[in-house]
Amino acid sequence: MRILSVDDSQTTRQFIKNAVDVLGFEFLEAGDGREGIDLLERENGKVNLILLDWNMPNMNGLEMLKSIKADARFQTIPVTMVTTEIERHKVVEAVGAGAKNYVMKPFSQEDLIAKIMESLSMGI
Repeated sequence: MRILSVDDSQTTRQFIKNAVDVLGFEFLEAGDGREGIDLLERENGKVNLILLDWNMPNMNGLEMLKSIKADARFQTIPVTMVTTEIERHKVVEAVGAGAKNYVMKPFSQEDLIAKIMESLSMGI
């Protein structure tokens, strides 16, 4: 399994990497939505899950989500938003744009692992 974390915070990406390492999955990372799409193109879409922050420079998470869901090469990759955006209308907007799951920051490693497994439709 290959997990892509797209977040402008190196600290958050490291925390996510630690959880992905516990699961024994491969970890990929990008610092914003544009880098995330570039990485998906380089990897030919061979990513099993995208963990996507909302607030980032250059291309935010919602813009990236809409872009990949509009691209036949990437639209089947599940996306979990990992963000501080907790307003109900933001959650509804992300789910409406194609997000499979939503994780509110801050979160524990255990909560993140559970959400990753749920997003991959794998029981724990």
